[in-house]
Amino acid sequence: MSAVDRRAFLTAMAASIAVPAQAKGGDPIVATMAGRLRGTREGGLCVFRGVRYGEDTSRRRFQAPEPVRPWSGARDATAFTPSCPQASAVGAQGEDCLGLNIWTPGIDAAKRPVLLYIHGGAYSNGSVVDPLNYGDRLAAAGDVVVVTVNHRLNALGYLYLARLDPRFADSGNVGQLDLILALQWVRDNIAAFGGDPGKVLVFGQSGGGAKIATMMGMPAAEGLFHRAITMSGQQVTASGPINAGRRTEAFLAKLGVRTNDMSPLLTMPVERLIEALAAEDPILGGGLYMGPVLDMKWLTRHPFWPDANPQSNAIPMMLGNTHDETRAFIDARGPKLAGLSWDNLAARMQPELRIDLLPEWIVAQYRAHFPDWSPERIFYAATTAGRSWPGQVIEAEARAKAKAPTWVYQVDFASPTQPWKGAPHMMDIALAFGTLDAPGSLTGTGQGARAASKAMMDRFIGFARSGDAGWPQYRIDTRSTMIFDAVSRVENDPRGWERELFARAPYIQPGS
Repeated sequence: MSAVDRRAFLTAMAASIAVPAQAKGGDPIVATMAGRLRGTREGGLCVFRGVRYGEDTSRRRFQAPEPVRPWSGARDATAFTPSCPQASAVGAQGEDCLGLNIWTPGIDAAKRPVLLYIHGGAYSNGSVVDPLNYGDRLAAAGDVVVVTVNHRLNALGYLYLARLDPRFADSGNVGQLDLILALQWVRDNIAAFGGDPGKVLVFGQSGGGAKIATMMGMPAAEGLFHRAITMSGQQVTASGPINAGRRTEAFLAKLGVRTNDMSPLLTMPVERLIEALAAEDPILGGGLYMGPVLDMKWLTRHPFWPDANPQSNAIPMMLGNTHDETRAFIDARGPKLAGLSWDNLAARMQPELRIDLLPEWIVAQYRAHFPDWSPERIFYAATTAGRSWPGQVIEAEARAKAKAPTWVYQVDFASPTQPWKGAPHMMDIALAFGTLDAPGSLTGTGQGARAASKAMMDRFIGFARSGDAGWPQYRIDTRSTMIFDAVSRVENDPRGWERELFARAPYIQPGS
């Protein structure tokens, strides 16, 4: 029996011996390839939290993950695994963080579409234990299986040591390899949870979207997912190995570890590794950037440079951004905008731009085109269009040129609870999951928010099911874009003037 045939056989066996929740009347129990899992019944769903897809990574720092080992008996899957150690406050943290969570309408043979979510927080922070990305409402709304995944981040997932020590040949990309292992687990086991392993959609916000864009260029991920949605997260280019090596040197210097002896990294407290991320980034300044590396082993070309990677052009892809991305990063009532005026607008904008155009010229262009706009409105429009939006435009244009199935959306729904933030970065998380009342949501629970959320959830679910977003594909001649709002609609090339303005100079992906 071939490996492929054996995997198909085991998947079918796992599905056939699942204990139906409705038959037992109590906690649902599912047989996976490694052993049985006991979940909970919640609001008509079967929920499995903290499902381990890989072994404890503390014993394999900076190395590729190992699949979870088999166990006997029924293992409880009722609590989240720890989140990857990080500087952010995300609850329990630990290196034994390779866990996923499943919300399913039934452990049966229904073969529902699977929506697997990858969290944001760039490549250094974040977790799916945040109630904003609980999968219960999305699973119930669309009769789909929702999976959320934690994996290694920051130095634990992306520190590049491969050129210094052969033991760490996979380092620089092990965070990505964790996600690939999670997708392999889904392929091999999700049928037992009522899901279809041949209809897996990956979606992720911010850094989660960037991780997806990167996986679309990783041969090891080929065939593991069948649709993709990136939400305010792109990865045009990865970190080059020379720049990644310079960051490693800064990190090791902060720790006092010699480049010819990596052994202390394996035994020192993980807290010290996290503290060392405060070393100054030799390329960007500020704290160290960590992200995927063009290591010529796992990642052999940039994800979307010089074009869209042909490996994934057949995969239907949806790309989205919010209208006011930078209002999430730059407080309208904070020091950066205190005393903002026409006299200092260009100087205040300059540090926030990622496209090297003359700031005074940018201001003049906006003032001529939008004479009634205030300095604050121009500040946020220009920093969004010149910082957070270009990667999405580049990726969508590249796929359109390749005639790849591509759809684009823009979130215009503005926060009614914090109106000075408009439609900021992260606005689309609660809308997509239906978690409008979760802590941290900016949407409120009014009629407009419910309408925008329903429109977004319906489109995501439909896309997972059919591979078609339900509005015209993004093409160079039309640039059709779904605008998610209290009343959603399709527009051709919204913000086209801004797109053309910032296309006059190249975009350099931060960190690369």
